[in-house]
Amino acid sequence: MRRSFIALALFAAPLFAQPEIPFDSAPDFFKYPPEMNLGEMGSVAVNSKGHIFMASRSNVSGPLYGAIATQILEFDQTGKYLREIGKGLYGFGYSHSVRFDKYDNMWVVDKGTNMIIKFNSAGHVTMVLGRKEEAPDQHRYREPRDPAPRHVDNYFNQPTDVAWDAQDNIYISDGYQNSRVAKIDKNGDWVKSWGTRGSEPGQFNTPHNIGIDRQGNVYVADRGNARIQVFDTDGNFQRIIKINIPPPPGARVVLGDTPPTPATTNFMAPGSPWTICITQGPTQYLYTNDAFPGRIYKLTLDGNVVGMFGKAGRQLKQFNWNHGLACPGENELYAADLNNWRVQKLLLHPEKGGTK
Repeated sequence: MRRSFIALALFAAPLFAQPEIPFDSAPDFFKYPPEMNLGEMGSVAVNSKGHIFMASRSNVSGPLYGAIATQILEFDQTGKYLREIGKGLYGFGYSHSVRFDKYDNMWVVDKGTNMIIKFNSAGHVTMVLGRKEEAPDQHRYREPRDPAPRHVDNYFNQPTDVAWDAQDNIYISDGYQNSRVAKIDKNGDWVKSWGTRGSEPGQFNTPHNIGIDRQGNVYVADRGNARIQVFDTDGNFQRIIKINIPPPPGARVVLGDTPPTPATTNFMAPGSPWTICITQGPTQYLYTNDAFPGRIYKLTLDGNVVGMFGKAGRQLKQFNWNHGLACPGENELYAADLNNWRVQKLLLHPEKGGTK
């Protein structure tokens, strides 16, 4: 792993004021059946037809702790509910991410079962990566003082997200425990992995989301270290992107105490990336967000923040630990608003304020 130019590879947003992007959140966009309620919204994705897919932690079954809480819900481009995919699936336990590859296959990353599952457009499983513990096993939760778990090829430990390169290789951010990125070829065969738990370049503290641009750069939301790390597709470290914009006066944490001095390196630090979404227009942009002060950021791929919007809260146009982003267009986003139990359709209006 190359580290000879680390000091030159850190991109940080300047401290002067960044442009606020005017935006709207479409009220009552999604049309649910009368008997339906959503749970925590882990992720959201949009396929080539414009259909929206939600990873909802709802319809919970089982014990209070360790319950099964994964539903994948499909809505059409007008927000009308269509169907649930994978109801009662063995690999569903606690969904973390839903994504679509360029062939319109849907992939679900399940943190609870340690599995990544590929579905075709009919909603049938076509590939399974990883394996959940067997029902007779007695699960042992890792304690903070425990040594880092040993990495094992083809097994995952609380994975978080998935992405693909131009050759259809699969990249998995693995995740809360393994603190690495796994690379698997298009046939499902293991290639390699990189990363360990830590704070040095190339190490991770909860790689929480992952995305790949058209040049083959791999962007990892290293949430616990409050930074985005960029690699090539062989895992060679390229650079760090760190959003260094202070919260506005009076900003408050939605859940928990608001610290007198904002954190700098943990999952609640301003600018700590929870998400990665890269647009596919002529010019690619990267969207990410933090939990405090609850902003969504628009960045160029070299790490320059060109605009931001939103804040923490419970009202429309506010976010409570936003956990996933889909960006089918540069100015059209869907936000998986985790603790507000909703997905918001966001329409940006840069012409009213300007970010370019």
